[in-house]
Order: sequence, then structure tokens, then C-alpha cells
Amino acid sequence: MCRVITIASQKGGVGKSTTCVNLGIGLAKEGQKVLLIDADAQGSMSACLGVVEPDELNVTLVNLLEKVVNDEPWRSEEGILHHDEGVDFLPANIELAGLETTLVNVMSRETIMRQYVNEMRQSYDYILIDTMPSLGMMTINALVAADSVLIPVEAAYLSVKGLQQLIKTIGRVHRQLNPKLQIEGILMTKVDRRTNFAKDISEKLRRAYGEKIHIFENCIPLSIKAAETSAEGKSIFLHAPRGIVAEGYRALTKEVLSYGQQKCG
Repeated sequence: MCRVITIASQKGGVGKSTTCVNLGIGLAKEGQKVLLIDADAQGSMSACLGVVEPDELNVTLVNLLEKVVNDEPWRSEEGILHHDEGVDFLPANIELAGLETTLVNVMSRETIMRQYVNEMRQSYDYILIDTMPSLGMMTINALVAADSVLIPVEAAYLSVKGLQQLIKTIGRVHRQLNPKLQIEGILMTKVDRRTNFAKDISEKLRRAYGEKIHIFENCIPLSIKAAETSAEGKSIFLHAPRGIVAEGYRALTKEVLSYGQQKCG
């Protein structure tokens, strides 16, 4: 049974796209069939996977969502690219920002992405959706399409503060549009293990949300190597397979897999 996980954060620079790519490739390494969907007009995830000029692609997410809106037929393989590390992905470009504005006047506007994703479920074990760092219509669509949400949070006070609004929005989507939506967990990223600062943030998080929301045991350490991977179009597993960040993403992959097995069990 396919699981759809949306990676969401209303703050940019928390490692959202990097997490989407490395978790996706981590799952593929564990034998899962994975589709990554870039639902961010900035195309950060597409860039992480080696797409140099997203604006020159013939088919991206926007074209398929437009077909859903206009009730036109489309093929399941349409627009899908394959990455050397074993994942399929659907890229995005700046045109997605225009569609977000158009959707405001569309009937059932919050469910357009769900209609696309539901058709793709039969072909994959996991579908991961990378979102814009905002709570706009495209992010709402990604939440409505998902089974769960994974929230990356940078180990910084302001990043933790901004969580409240996102969690409220997820709650509203759960109540009004997608009753099966759950929070997969909060993932701490860019954790500097040399300081006690990250430990303080972690304790704050657990005090504020730990009783209601799963907080991943594992965290993603701060590392220059992680930043370098997005420029190279490959995962941390290829760039620095023995480093602390690769270890972090391996542990996250195992946690997500075991969480999925509990849900199915």
C-alpha cells in the first residue's frame, strides 16, 4: 500500500528539499519504489536532483495539474524523470506560482493535487511531496493529498516559534478536508552537536509538542557536505556515504519505514 508523505515547513532554509531527496533515495535503497514530487515553484528539489534549467522542461507538475483542472486525460508516466539513484521524480518550475493564483477560482481547488496523486498511488510504495515555504494554496493541496506530514525544523528558536501556525493549518486540513492526515513527526535539522543550544531547542520542542506529536529520535547534523550535495545533483549517500549526515538520513529512513509498518500492521 502506497504512503504519501508531504514535507512541509513555512520557513525556508530548514533542509526541506534536501530531506525530501535524501529520504526518498534512502527509501529506494531499502527496496521501495519511490516518486518525488516537487510542489515548490522555486524548483529546489528539482535542482537537488540535477535539473539545471527547470524552466526549459516540456512537462512539469504544473502541466499535469492544469490537465486535472481542465478534466483532460493524461498518462501516468507523463513528465516523470528518473534519477540515477533509483527514484522517479516530477519536477517543478516558476509556472507553478501562476497556477497557485489561478486555483483560487477553481472548483474543489484544494483537491486538485490529490486527484493526480491518487492516480499515481498504484505505481509506487512511497510518494514524497516537497512544498513551498508558505501556507498557500499549493501547500494546502499537498496536505490534502497526503497520508502524513513530516516537518523539518532547524535547531533555532525562531524556527520552532513558527511551528505553531503550521500545526494549526495541518489541524484545519485534517478536520475539514483530509480526515486521515497525520503528522509523521518533527525532524530537527542542521543540529550543531558541538553546542548545548541544539539540546535546549530539542527539550523545548519535546515540552511543547512531545505529548501530541512524534518527534524523531534521530536528527540531521549541521554539515557543509549536506549543502554541497544540492549543487551536485546527487544524494548525501553518494557525496559523503560515511559522514554524519548520511548516517542521520539512514536512521530517518529506518524510522519512517518502521512507522509505516506499524500503520499497516
